Amino acid sequence: MIYLTRLDGSQLVVNADLIETVEHTADTVITLIDGKKLVVSTHVEDVVDRVIGYRQMIARGPLRSSDAPPLHGAVAAIHHEPTPFRPREAH
Repeated sequence: MIYLTRLDGSQLVVNADLIETVEHTADTVITLIDGKKLVVSTHVEDVVDRVIGYRQMIARGPLRSSDAPPLHGAVAAIHHEPTPFRPREAH
């Protein structure tokens, strides 16, 4: 989701995955994949930067920020041997 500014100054939140095109005319026109058009005052370059930032955040995932320690130690800590198979007793 990215925040954009409408022509009247109010904010609008748009699902960045639904944006098909962003055009620079007198204002910025965003066309969604369903054909709906949004006219905003946010500059084209800012819209593109916000979409890129949103996609980078999604690609990192919730636990993969640059400040997070590597996960290999945590994975090793939870790794355990499988439970041994015990055949059923015959009745």
